[in-house]
Amino acid sequence: MKAIVYDSYGPPEVLKLKEMPKPIPGPREVLIRVKAATVTTGDCNIRGFTYIPPGFGIIPRLMFGFRKPGKQILGTELSGVVVETGASVSLFKPGDEVFGIGSAYLGAYAEYVCRPESSALIHKPVTLSYETAASLSFGGLTALYFLQKAKIKPGESVLVRGASGGVGLITVQLARYFGACVTGICSAEKGSIVRSTGAETVLDYKDPDYQSQLKKYDIIVDTVVGHNSFCDMRKLLNPGGRYCSVAGGPKEMLQMMLTSVAGNKKVIFGSPQERKAELHFLADLVSKGQLQLFIDKSFPLEETAIAHEYFESGVKMGQVVINVS
Repeated sequence: MKAIVYDSYGPPEVLKLKEMPKPIPGPREVLIRVKAATVTTGDCNIRGFTYIPPGFGIIPRLMFGFRKPGKQILGTELSGVVVETGASVSLFKPGDEVFGIGSAYLGAYAEYVCRPESSALIHKPVTLSYETAASLSFGGLTALYFLQKAKIKPGESVLVRGASGGVGLITVQLARYFGACVTGICSAEKGSIVRSTGAETVLDYKDPDYQSQLKKYDIIVDTVVGHNSFCDMRKLLNPGGRYCSVAGGPKEMLQMMLTSVAGNKKVIFGSPQERKAELHFLADLVSKGQLQLFIDKSFPLEETAIAHEYFESGVKMGQVVINVS
């Protein structure tokens, strides 16, 4: 099978198209013919540590492989068709259209991949294209996790930094779905898309005076790596406010523990759990037209390195998709 392989950490150019053995599913696994995958911050981090927050040091290398990658094929989220099932699989059968995410398994940058039946993998609604389904899991689960951890309530005010990104656009929509009033921060050229998703106010971070337009908020969802912190943003929080550090690191982890026992403004940090129930919830919203996914560009499998380069350029808006087959 064709796959995108990397043997060393580095820039997008380390990603190469190669022929690899077709995987064989275990007793509780399904073999999927991949239709679409995506580029996520997770994939870029594992490849080149691009978006690793300050303070992690060598921890990423200890997790993914110290001298070289422990897994050669990237790709966390996917959509595709089940072509074979293990002997103990009961939830899926050959021919089922599926989508999901597997940050612990990877492997979606290939024509075929195996995923456990128990993983965050569900049937794809017929109303979703393969590209749309592949684009839902990472941004959707991240946005949902932080808004639920913040215990968002109807009528609250929410500020989203990085509102035009893959996580940001879904965060704006889910916050509106839960009844909040949303302000988004992004560049002016991306403002119309953010406004179309339900943000009542959109601020251009390139405007020298934009900070004077900021108000007080109940929840701040910060998706931008390394540019702001709880110390910078706490003055913008109402009493009882919550700062959601989507791209946080050890400092935010410590702040979360400290603010949990002192002060009335809290830091929320953590990693979304990848589960079927949340995927069903998000897929239902998309099927009903209550959640939109924005695909910026699609690339064929052999141009995965170019897709990563484009993702990291900072100009993309929404999702970057890789069409595998």
